[in-house]
Amino acid sequence: TKKSATYFKLALSKLKSCDLFDEFDKMNNGPVLGHEEDVGRRTTFRLFYPESVFSDPSHNDPNSTVILAAFKLLDLKWLLELLSGGKINTSGFWKKPALNLIYQPYQIRILDPSIIRTAAYELLNFPKSFPKNQESKHPTTGIIAIALAFHICHEVHLAGFKYNFSDLKSPLHYYGNATMSLMDKNAYHNLTAEQLFLKDIIEKNFVINLTQD
Repeated sequence: TKKSATYFKLALSKLKSCDLFDEFDKMNNGPVLGHEEDVGRRTTFRLFYPESVFSDPSHNDPNSTVILAAFKLLDLKWLLELLSGGKINTSGFWKKPALNLIYQPYQIRILDPSIIRTAAYELLNFPKSFPKNQESKHPTTGIIAIALAFHICHEVHLAGFKYNFSDLKSPLHYYGNATMSLMDKNAYHNLTAEQLFLKDIIEKNFVINLTQD
């Protein structure tokens, strides 16, 4: 993001607010609609990136704040084009990004890049650079959400952060049909590092783990 300062300023100038709400408590593309018994009825913060943001208006809660985690310059350009009514350039994304926003500008924020940096370098101890023959690793949105929660919450509870690699046919999420085999083949994340980090913060009681073993 070092070369993205201009686009950060332009995108931020299109937002109605950069403030947090007075009250906040709960975060990617996990639906609430139809899963209320498992995940509750309220989402205060939802992290997203262009390839993961909802496009179905039925998933929009007007009381939610949605936060763009910008991993690349294209992510900021995408948001700027959507907010400005410009032509959306969909090249350069690993998956076709949304071509419309179901959220109003007052709901949108941009995550401070230092939160992602904290997640990558301090929580997961990623190297600052990767060999040319190796895909660079990025923290999952869940780990970034934990890093954000550590900055703004007095107490952090975790649910659904366990990967069951002993059974690759087991469900990946509480929704959809994706299985653990999808994450097992993922080249963009270091799930071993993430599991070690989660184990550490749970054992040290930095968080309260709500997931049953």
